[in-house]
Amino acid sequence: MSPEIIGFSLLLLGVLLLIAKLVRVKWKLTQRLFLPSSIIGGGIALLLGPDILGSLVGLTGADWAEPLAENGLFGADILEVWGALPGLLISVIFAGMFLGKRIPKPREAGRLAGPQVAFGFTLSAGQYVLGLLLAILVLGPVFGLPPLTGALIEIGFEGGHGTAGGLGNTFEEVGFPEGQDLALGMATIGLLTGIIAGIILINWGVRSGKSTQLRAGSSPSVSEQMGLVEKENRRAAATLTVHPSSVEPLALHFGVLAIAVLIGQLILWALQYLESWLWADQLELFAYVPLFPLAMIGGIILQLLIDRFDKREIVDRQMVERIQGFSLDMLVISALGSLSLQVIAANIVPFLLLTVLGVVWCISAFVLLAPRMLPDYWFERGIGDFGQSMGVTATGLILMRVADPELRTPAYPAFGYKQLLLEPFFGGGLVTAAAIPLIVQFGPYPMLVVMAILLVAAVLTGMLVFGRKRNRQATSDTAAQ
Repeated sequence: MSPEIIGFSLLLLGVLLLIAKLVRVKWKLTQRLFLPSSIIGGGIALLLGPDILGSLVGLTGADWAEPLAENGLFGADILEVWGALPGLLISVIFAGMFLGKRIPKPREAGRLAGPQVAFGFTLSAGQYVLGLLLAILVLGPVFGLPPLTGALIEIGFEGGHGTAGGLGNTFEEVGFPEGQDLALGMATIGLLTGIIAGIILINWGVRSGKSTQLRAGSSPSVSEQMGLVEKENRRAAATLTVHPSSVEPLALHFGVLAIAVLIGQLILWALQYLESWLWADQLELFAYVPLFPLAMIGGIILQLLIDRFDKREIVDRQMVERIQGFSLDMLVISALGSLSLQVIAANIVPFLLLTVLGVVWCISAFVLLAPRMLPDYWFERGIGDFGQSMGVTATGLILMRVADPELRTPAYPAFGYKQLLLEPFFGGGLVTAAAIPLIVQFGPYPMLVVMAILLVAAVLTGMLVFGRKRNRQATSDTAAQ
């Protein structure tokens, strides 16, 4: 693979992203669905790839069409580069998850985010329970698929494109490379369905009086739908904390992220060494664990050091988010552009079963459990968790912004604190990363039992502890009147 091909592959991603943004500005349907430009760009790359454009051109049978029929418009080398990018970029994204913001004390975070954590764990654990049951009862006996397909709902929905793309090597090492394509396809369906269903649920909440912040007739502005910021509302994308004459601020923050990733790599090497020395003959777990959840731990360790020693507050959270956002956009386009539709077509029935089951669970949990588990502003707080459980964190933020445009409820801070307790484990965290090797090593039943216990504990905690606070508050309000 030549450096020129690698560089040209990256440039093509930038061109696709720019074209996708123009599509978002001009095409009303993408505006109504709040589709991120990275998803649009990935869809364009997929359309021009071997599975769609290549197949259509191949039908002509002409000699000139043979190169296009085999590899699409971009060629095999570019698709190879794109296929390797998600596993690299996801570590950058997770390394910056907690960088640039103070790590709160457990009591501070738990007081506000406790109900949110219980509901978040309910959504995640339920995806594993239902997925594993489907794999044990249907996907394995009927379609001959391995038990690890039971983890695909959580990987694709809660984890999103980044996690699905980042687990590509893990799927290959356990002998099921098709799992990445299935997970990426589910991530796409989950994100689209999450936004569409979320907007429908918000409209339902407005009409039925469930929403406390919106009334009938309110809607996002035209600029918000186009993904643009009005001139009067524009603000700096980041803060300069160092003078560019000494070091470029973007380069400095990239260096900080690099240190976090390296800390995670050292932790992973240490765990793999201990495993090979102590018990690798009986069990291999860390040999299959990807880097990105440990890069997140590296970021947490580094942020604790920053909190202790960085008195000048050099690390700017917004700058870290810009690097994360760039990495995520590139990851999504490259992952979708290298997606194999043939794998999904070959497993279309299991794919649909997993997808429908995941969608039904997320919607049912929001409608039936969120009002009973979240003590106040359940609709605004729950819609964010619903969006995240079906897409990515950004989906949850979009839906919360629509449901609470003036940020008057505690939904945003509670959602943020919840990430500190949920994301180290689910949605690409340690549980998500370890689920595949654990299922391969021990079978699906231990994982099913553990997730079922967690599901029951989370539901009971939400309903009996936090839900009763809601009832007490309602009783006190009635007495006051």
